Amino acid sequence: MQQILVYSDSLTWGIIPNTRRRLSFVQRWPGVLENKLNASGERVRVIEDCLNGRRTTWDDPIKPGRNGLQGLAQRIEIHSPLSLVILMLGTNDFQASHPDNNASSATQGMAALVNEIRTAPIEPGMPIPAILIVCPPPIVSPQGTIAPKFAGAEQRCLGLADAYRKLSANFGCHFFEAGSVTPASRIDGIHLDADQHLLLGEALAAAVAPILSGGD
Repeated sequence: MQQILVYSDSLTWGIIPNTRRRLSFVQRWPGVLENKLNASGERVRVIEDCLNGRRTTWDDPIKPGRNGLQGLAQRIEIHSPLSLVILMLGTNDFQASHPDNNASSATQGMAALVNEIRTAPIEPGMPIPAILIVCPPPIVSPQGTIAPKFAGAEQRCLGLADAYRKLSANFGCHFFEAGSVTPASRIDGIHLDADQHLLLGEALAAAVAPILSGGD
């Protein structure tokens, strides 16, 4: 059985926009991904490590533990052997608490995460996993209770997909642009609605299958 670690934030945790509730595993895109791959004949286990508010490498000034670099190497060690790590982070790098952050800042943070994965202290003989960088959908006009937290984010996130694509090419990672199959939530402009999780999970299953089989 091949194991996939999904390392992400509330977009993948499955928060229901404008609530504190969570979609079930089969509704969240990692669940869709696992079920689609297994239905196609793969033997896959998807491990979710998704924390609301997680950044790439920045600290949340209010809540501890949101710096994605902290503890990442140990998570790779804990869950090895891994065939693939999917990184889908960056949205929270544009919170109003980081007013100077832009696409370049998030990309530098993502590069640090890739390096951390590849230098993690895994046991001898275990594989260094392939990495798939998923760029989250662009932020659009934040709405509802979360809007003040993301004031101005729709402008500061511009160019993130192109920057992540170039990073992936330079670092030998796989890349997927979530915005190519779904926009951000129609409700809050940040997260993913249930039907968008389904679209993303199905699209990622098609992208991940050749990675696992060694065909891409």
